[in-house]
Amino acid sequence: MDITIILIYLGAMLAFGWWGKRRASNSSEYLVAGRRLGGFLYTSTMAAVVIGGASTVGGVGLGYKYGISGMWLVVSIAAGVLLLSLLFAARIQRLKVYTVSGMLKLRYGIDATGASGLVMMAYTLMLTVTSTIAYATIFNVLFGFDRTLSVVLGGLIVVAYSAMGGMWSITLTDVVQFVIKTIGVFVLLLPFTWSKAGGYAGIKERVGEQALGLGTIGTGTIVTFFVVYTLGILIGQDIWQRVFTAKSPEVARWGGVTAGIYCLLYGVAGALIGLAASALMPDIGSSDDVYADVAVHVLPVGLSGIVLAAAVAAMMSTASGALIATATVARQDVLPLVAQIFGRTRPELDTSDPEADVRGNRLYVIVIGLVSIVIAALINDIVSALTIAYDILVGGLLVPILGGLVWRRATGTAAMAAMAVGTVATIATMFVVGDVLANEPVYVGLVSALVVFVATSLFTEPTPANVMSVWNARVSGKPEEDPVPVPAPIA
Repeated sequence: MDITIILIYLGAMLAFGWWGKRRASNSSEYLVAGRRLGGFLYTSTMAAVVIGGASTVGGVGLGYKYGISGMWLVVSIAAGVLLLSLLFAARIQRLKVYTVSGMLKLRYGIDATGASGLVMMAYTLMLTVTSTIAYATIFNVLFGFDRTLSVVLGGLIVVAYSAMGGMWSITLTDVVQFVIKTIGVFVLLLPFTWSKAGGYAGIKERVGEQALGLGTIGTGTIVTFFVVYTLGILIGQDIWQRVFTAKSPEVARWGGVTAGIYCLLYGVAGALIGLAASALMPDIGSSDDVYADVAVHVLPVGLSGIVLAAAVAAMMSTASGALIATATVARQDVLPLVAQIFGRTRPELDTSDPEADVRGNRLYVIVIGLVSIVIAALINDIVSALTIAYDILVGGLLVPILGGLVWRRATGTAAMAAMAVGTVATIATMFVVGDVLANEPVYVGLVSALVVFVATSLFTEPTPANVMSVWNARVSGKPEEDPVPVPAPIA
């Protein structure tokens, strides 16, 4: 029964991908769903992309190991979504660009897209790979597949539905995944495990007071979660690309706030499930196995299949979002840089033939998807690689991106200098400390970038008036006409 439920779910993902293919008629439709998602679709897809395998399987595992304090990883992600939505989402939605690097070019009038695009591409690719690796934890329990086969199977399904309809396919599948995750975690797994463990009194008696403390995981770890994940959410291409899909600034703001509150509750629920599991099954060897083991041994057959499908949904939603983000950055930002390095004229994307343009985007999704599957199959543990990508993303890009959004005096020269100094300082500190997982690199990178950004902005010529005029028009909601006709909004 459980296997049948998972197979039906996987088949449905492919069917929705095929359905979304009909809507992807041009680049705007393929990459950002025509910029016309209404409140429900936007909230669902935003919540789905940020709640991935790390937040679901990892969040329950942290709850198992640290008790209620295990919630802080997902809470820090929720904080990032809330801050982005309340402070920046409306402004970002009005820009009508496709990438974070495109925002830098629009704001500063400089071509920094290649350099920043490389960093962003490394981050989104590692996010795709980690989500792809996570399939093994579920498919091994259900089908008995080895790790490589699990990675290939899950990865190919994500590549297939993502490539077919782009952001439309991903949005439609995200809605289904959002519903399945909500039912699996809130309606089934949380009440069943909590009840079977004897409720609050029974759990407290079995695991002790320490597991009920908010700070058990450690203050340093909590602070690092907020620095790395909250700030990473603020500038991640996979998240911004969802903001670009909103039909209005209001949808981007309040739909995002709703998604952030949902993520907050999801984090608490995951920690409570893990806490209950530690009372019920104290001898689980790996915290990554807790979610699947509890689903199989605590829930009745059939219901456990829905809960396992929820975990697969979490992994696939993050993987597909990161995949299309990587493909978008690769084509829009990195391809021109590569052409320049080899002495060729910077290529301009030809959008005069919408069907050919969509085929080009689709090819990038397929190629990068296959690359991510190969990397995921070859590497056993890429926590270090993902940490490096996150640290460089935050240390090198946070200051110039947010600085451009909030400070009119910020200049392009300062942005370039901050990117270079922040990235170098982050990497250099990793070598000095001798531990890529240490907290110091991202802090050193951030402080270095901030000092250089402010000082250079004050001592260089302001951004040209014509550049600021275009920027101000976009931010104020009076942009130039979008090059692609936008159909009527969808509720």
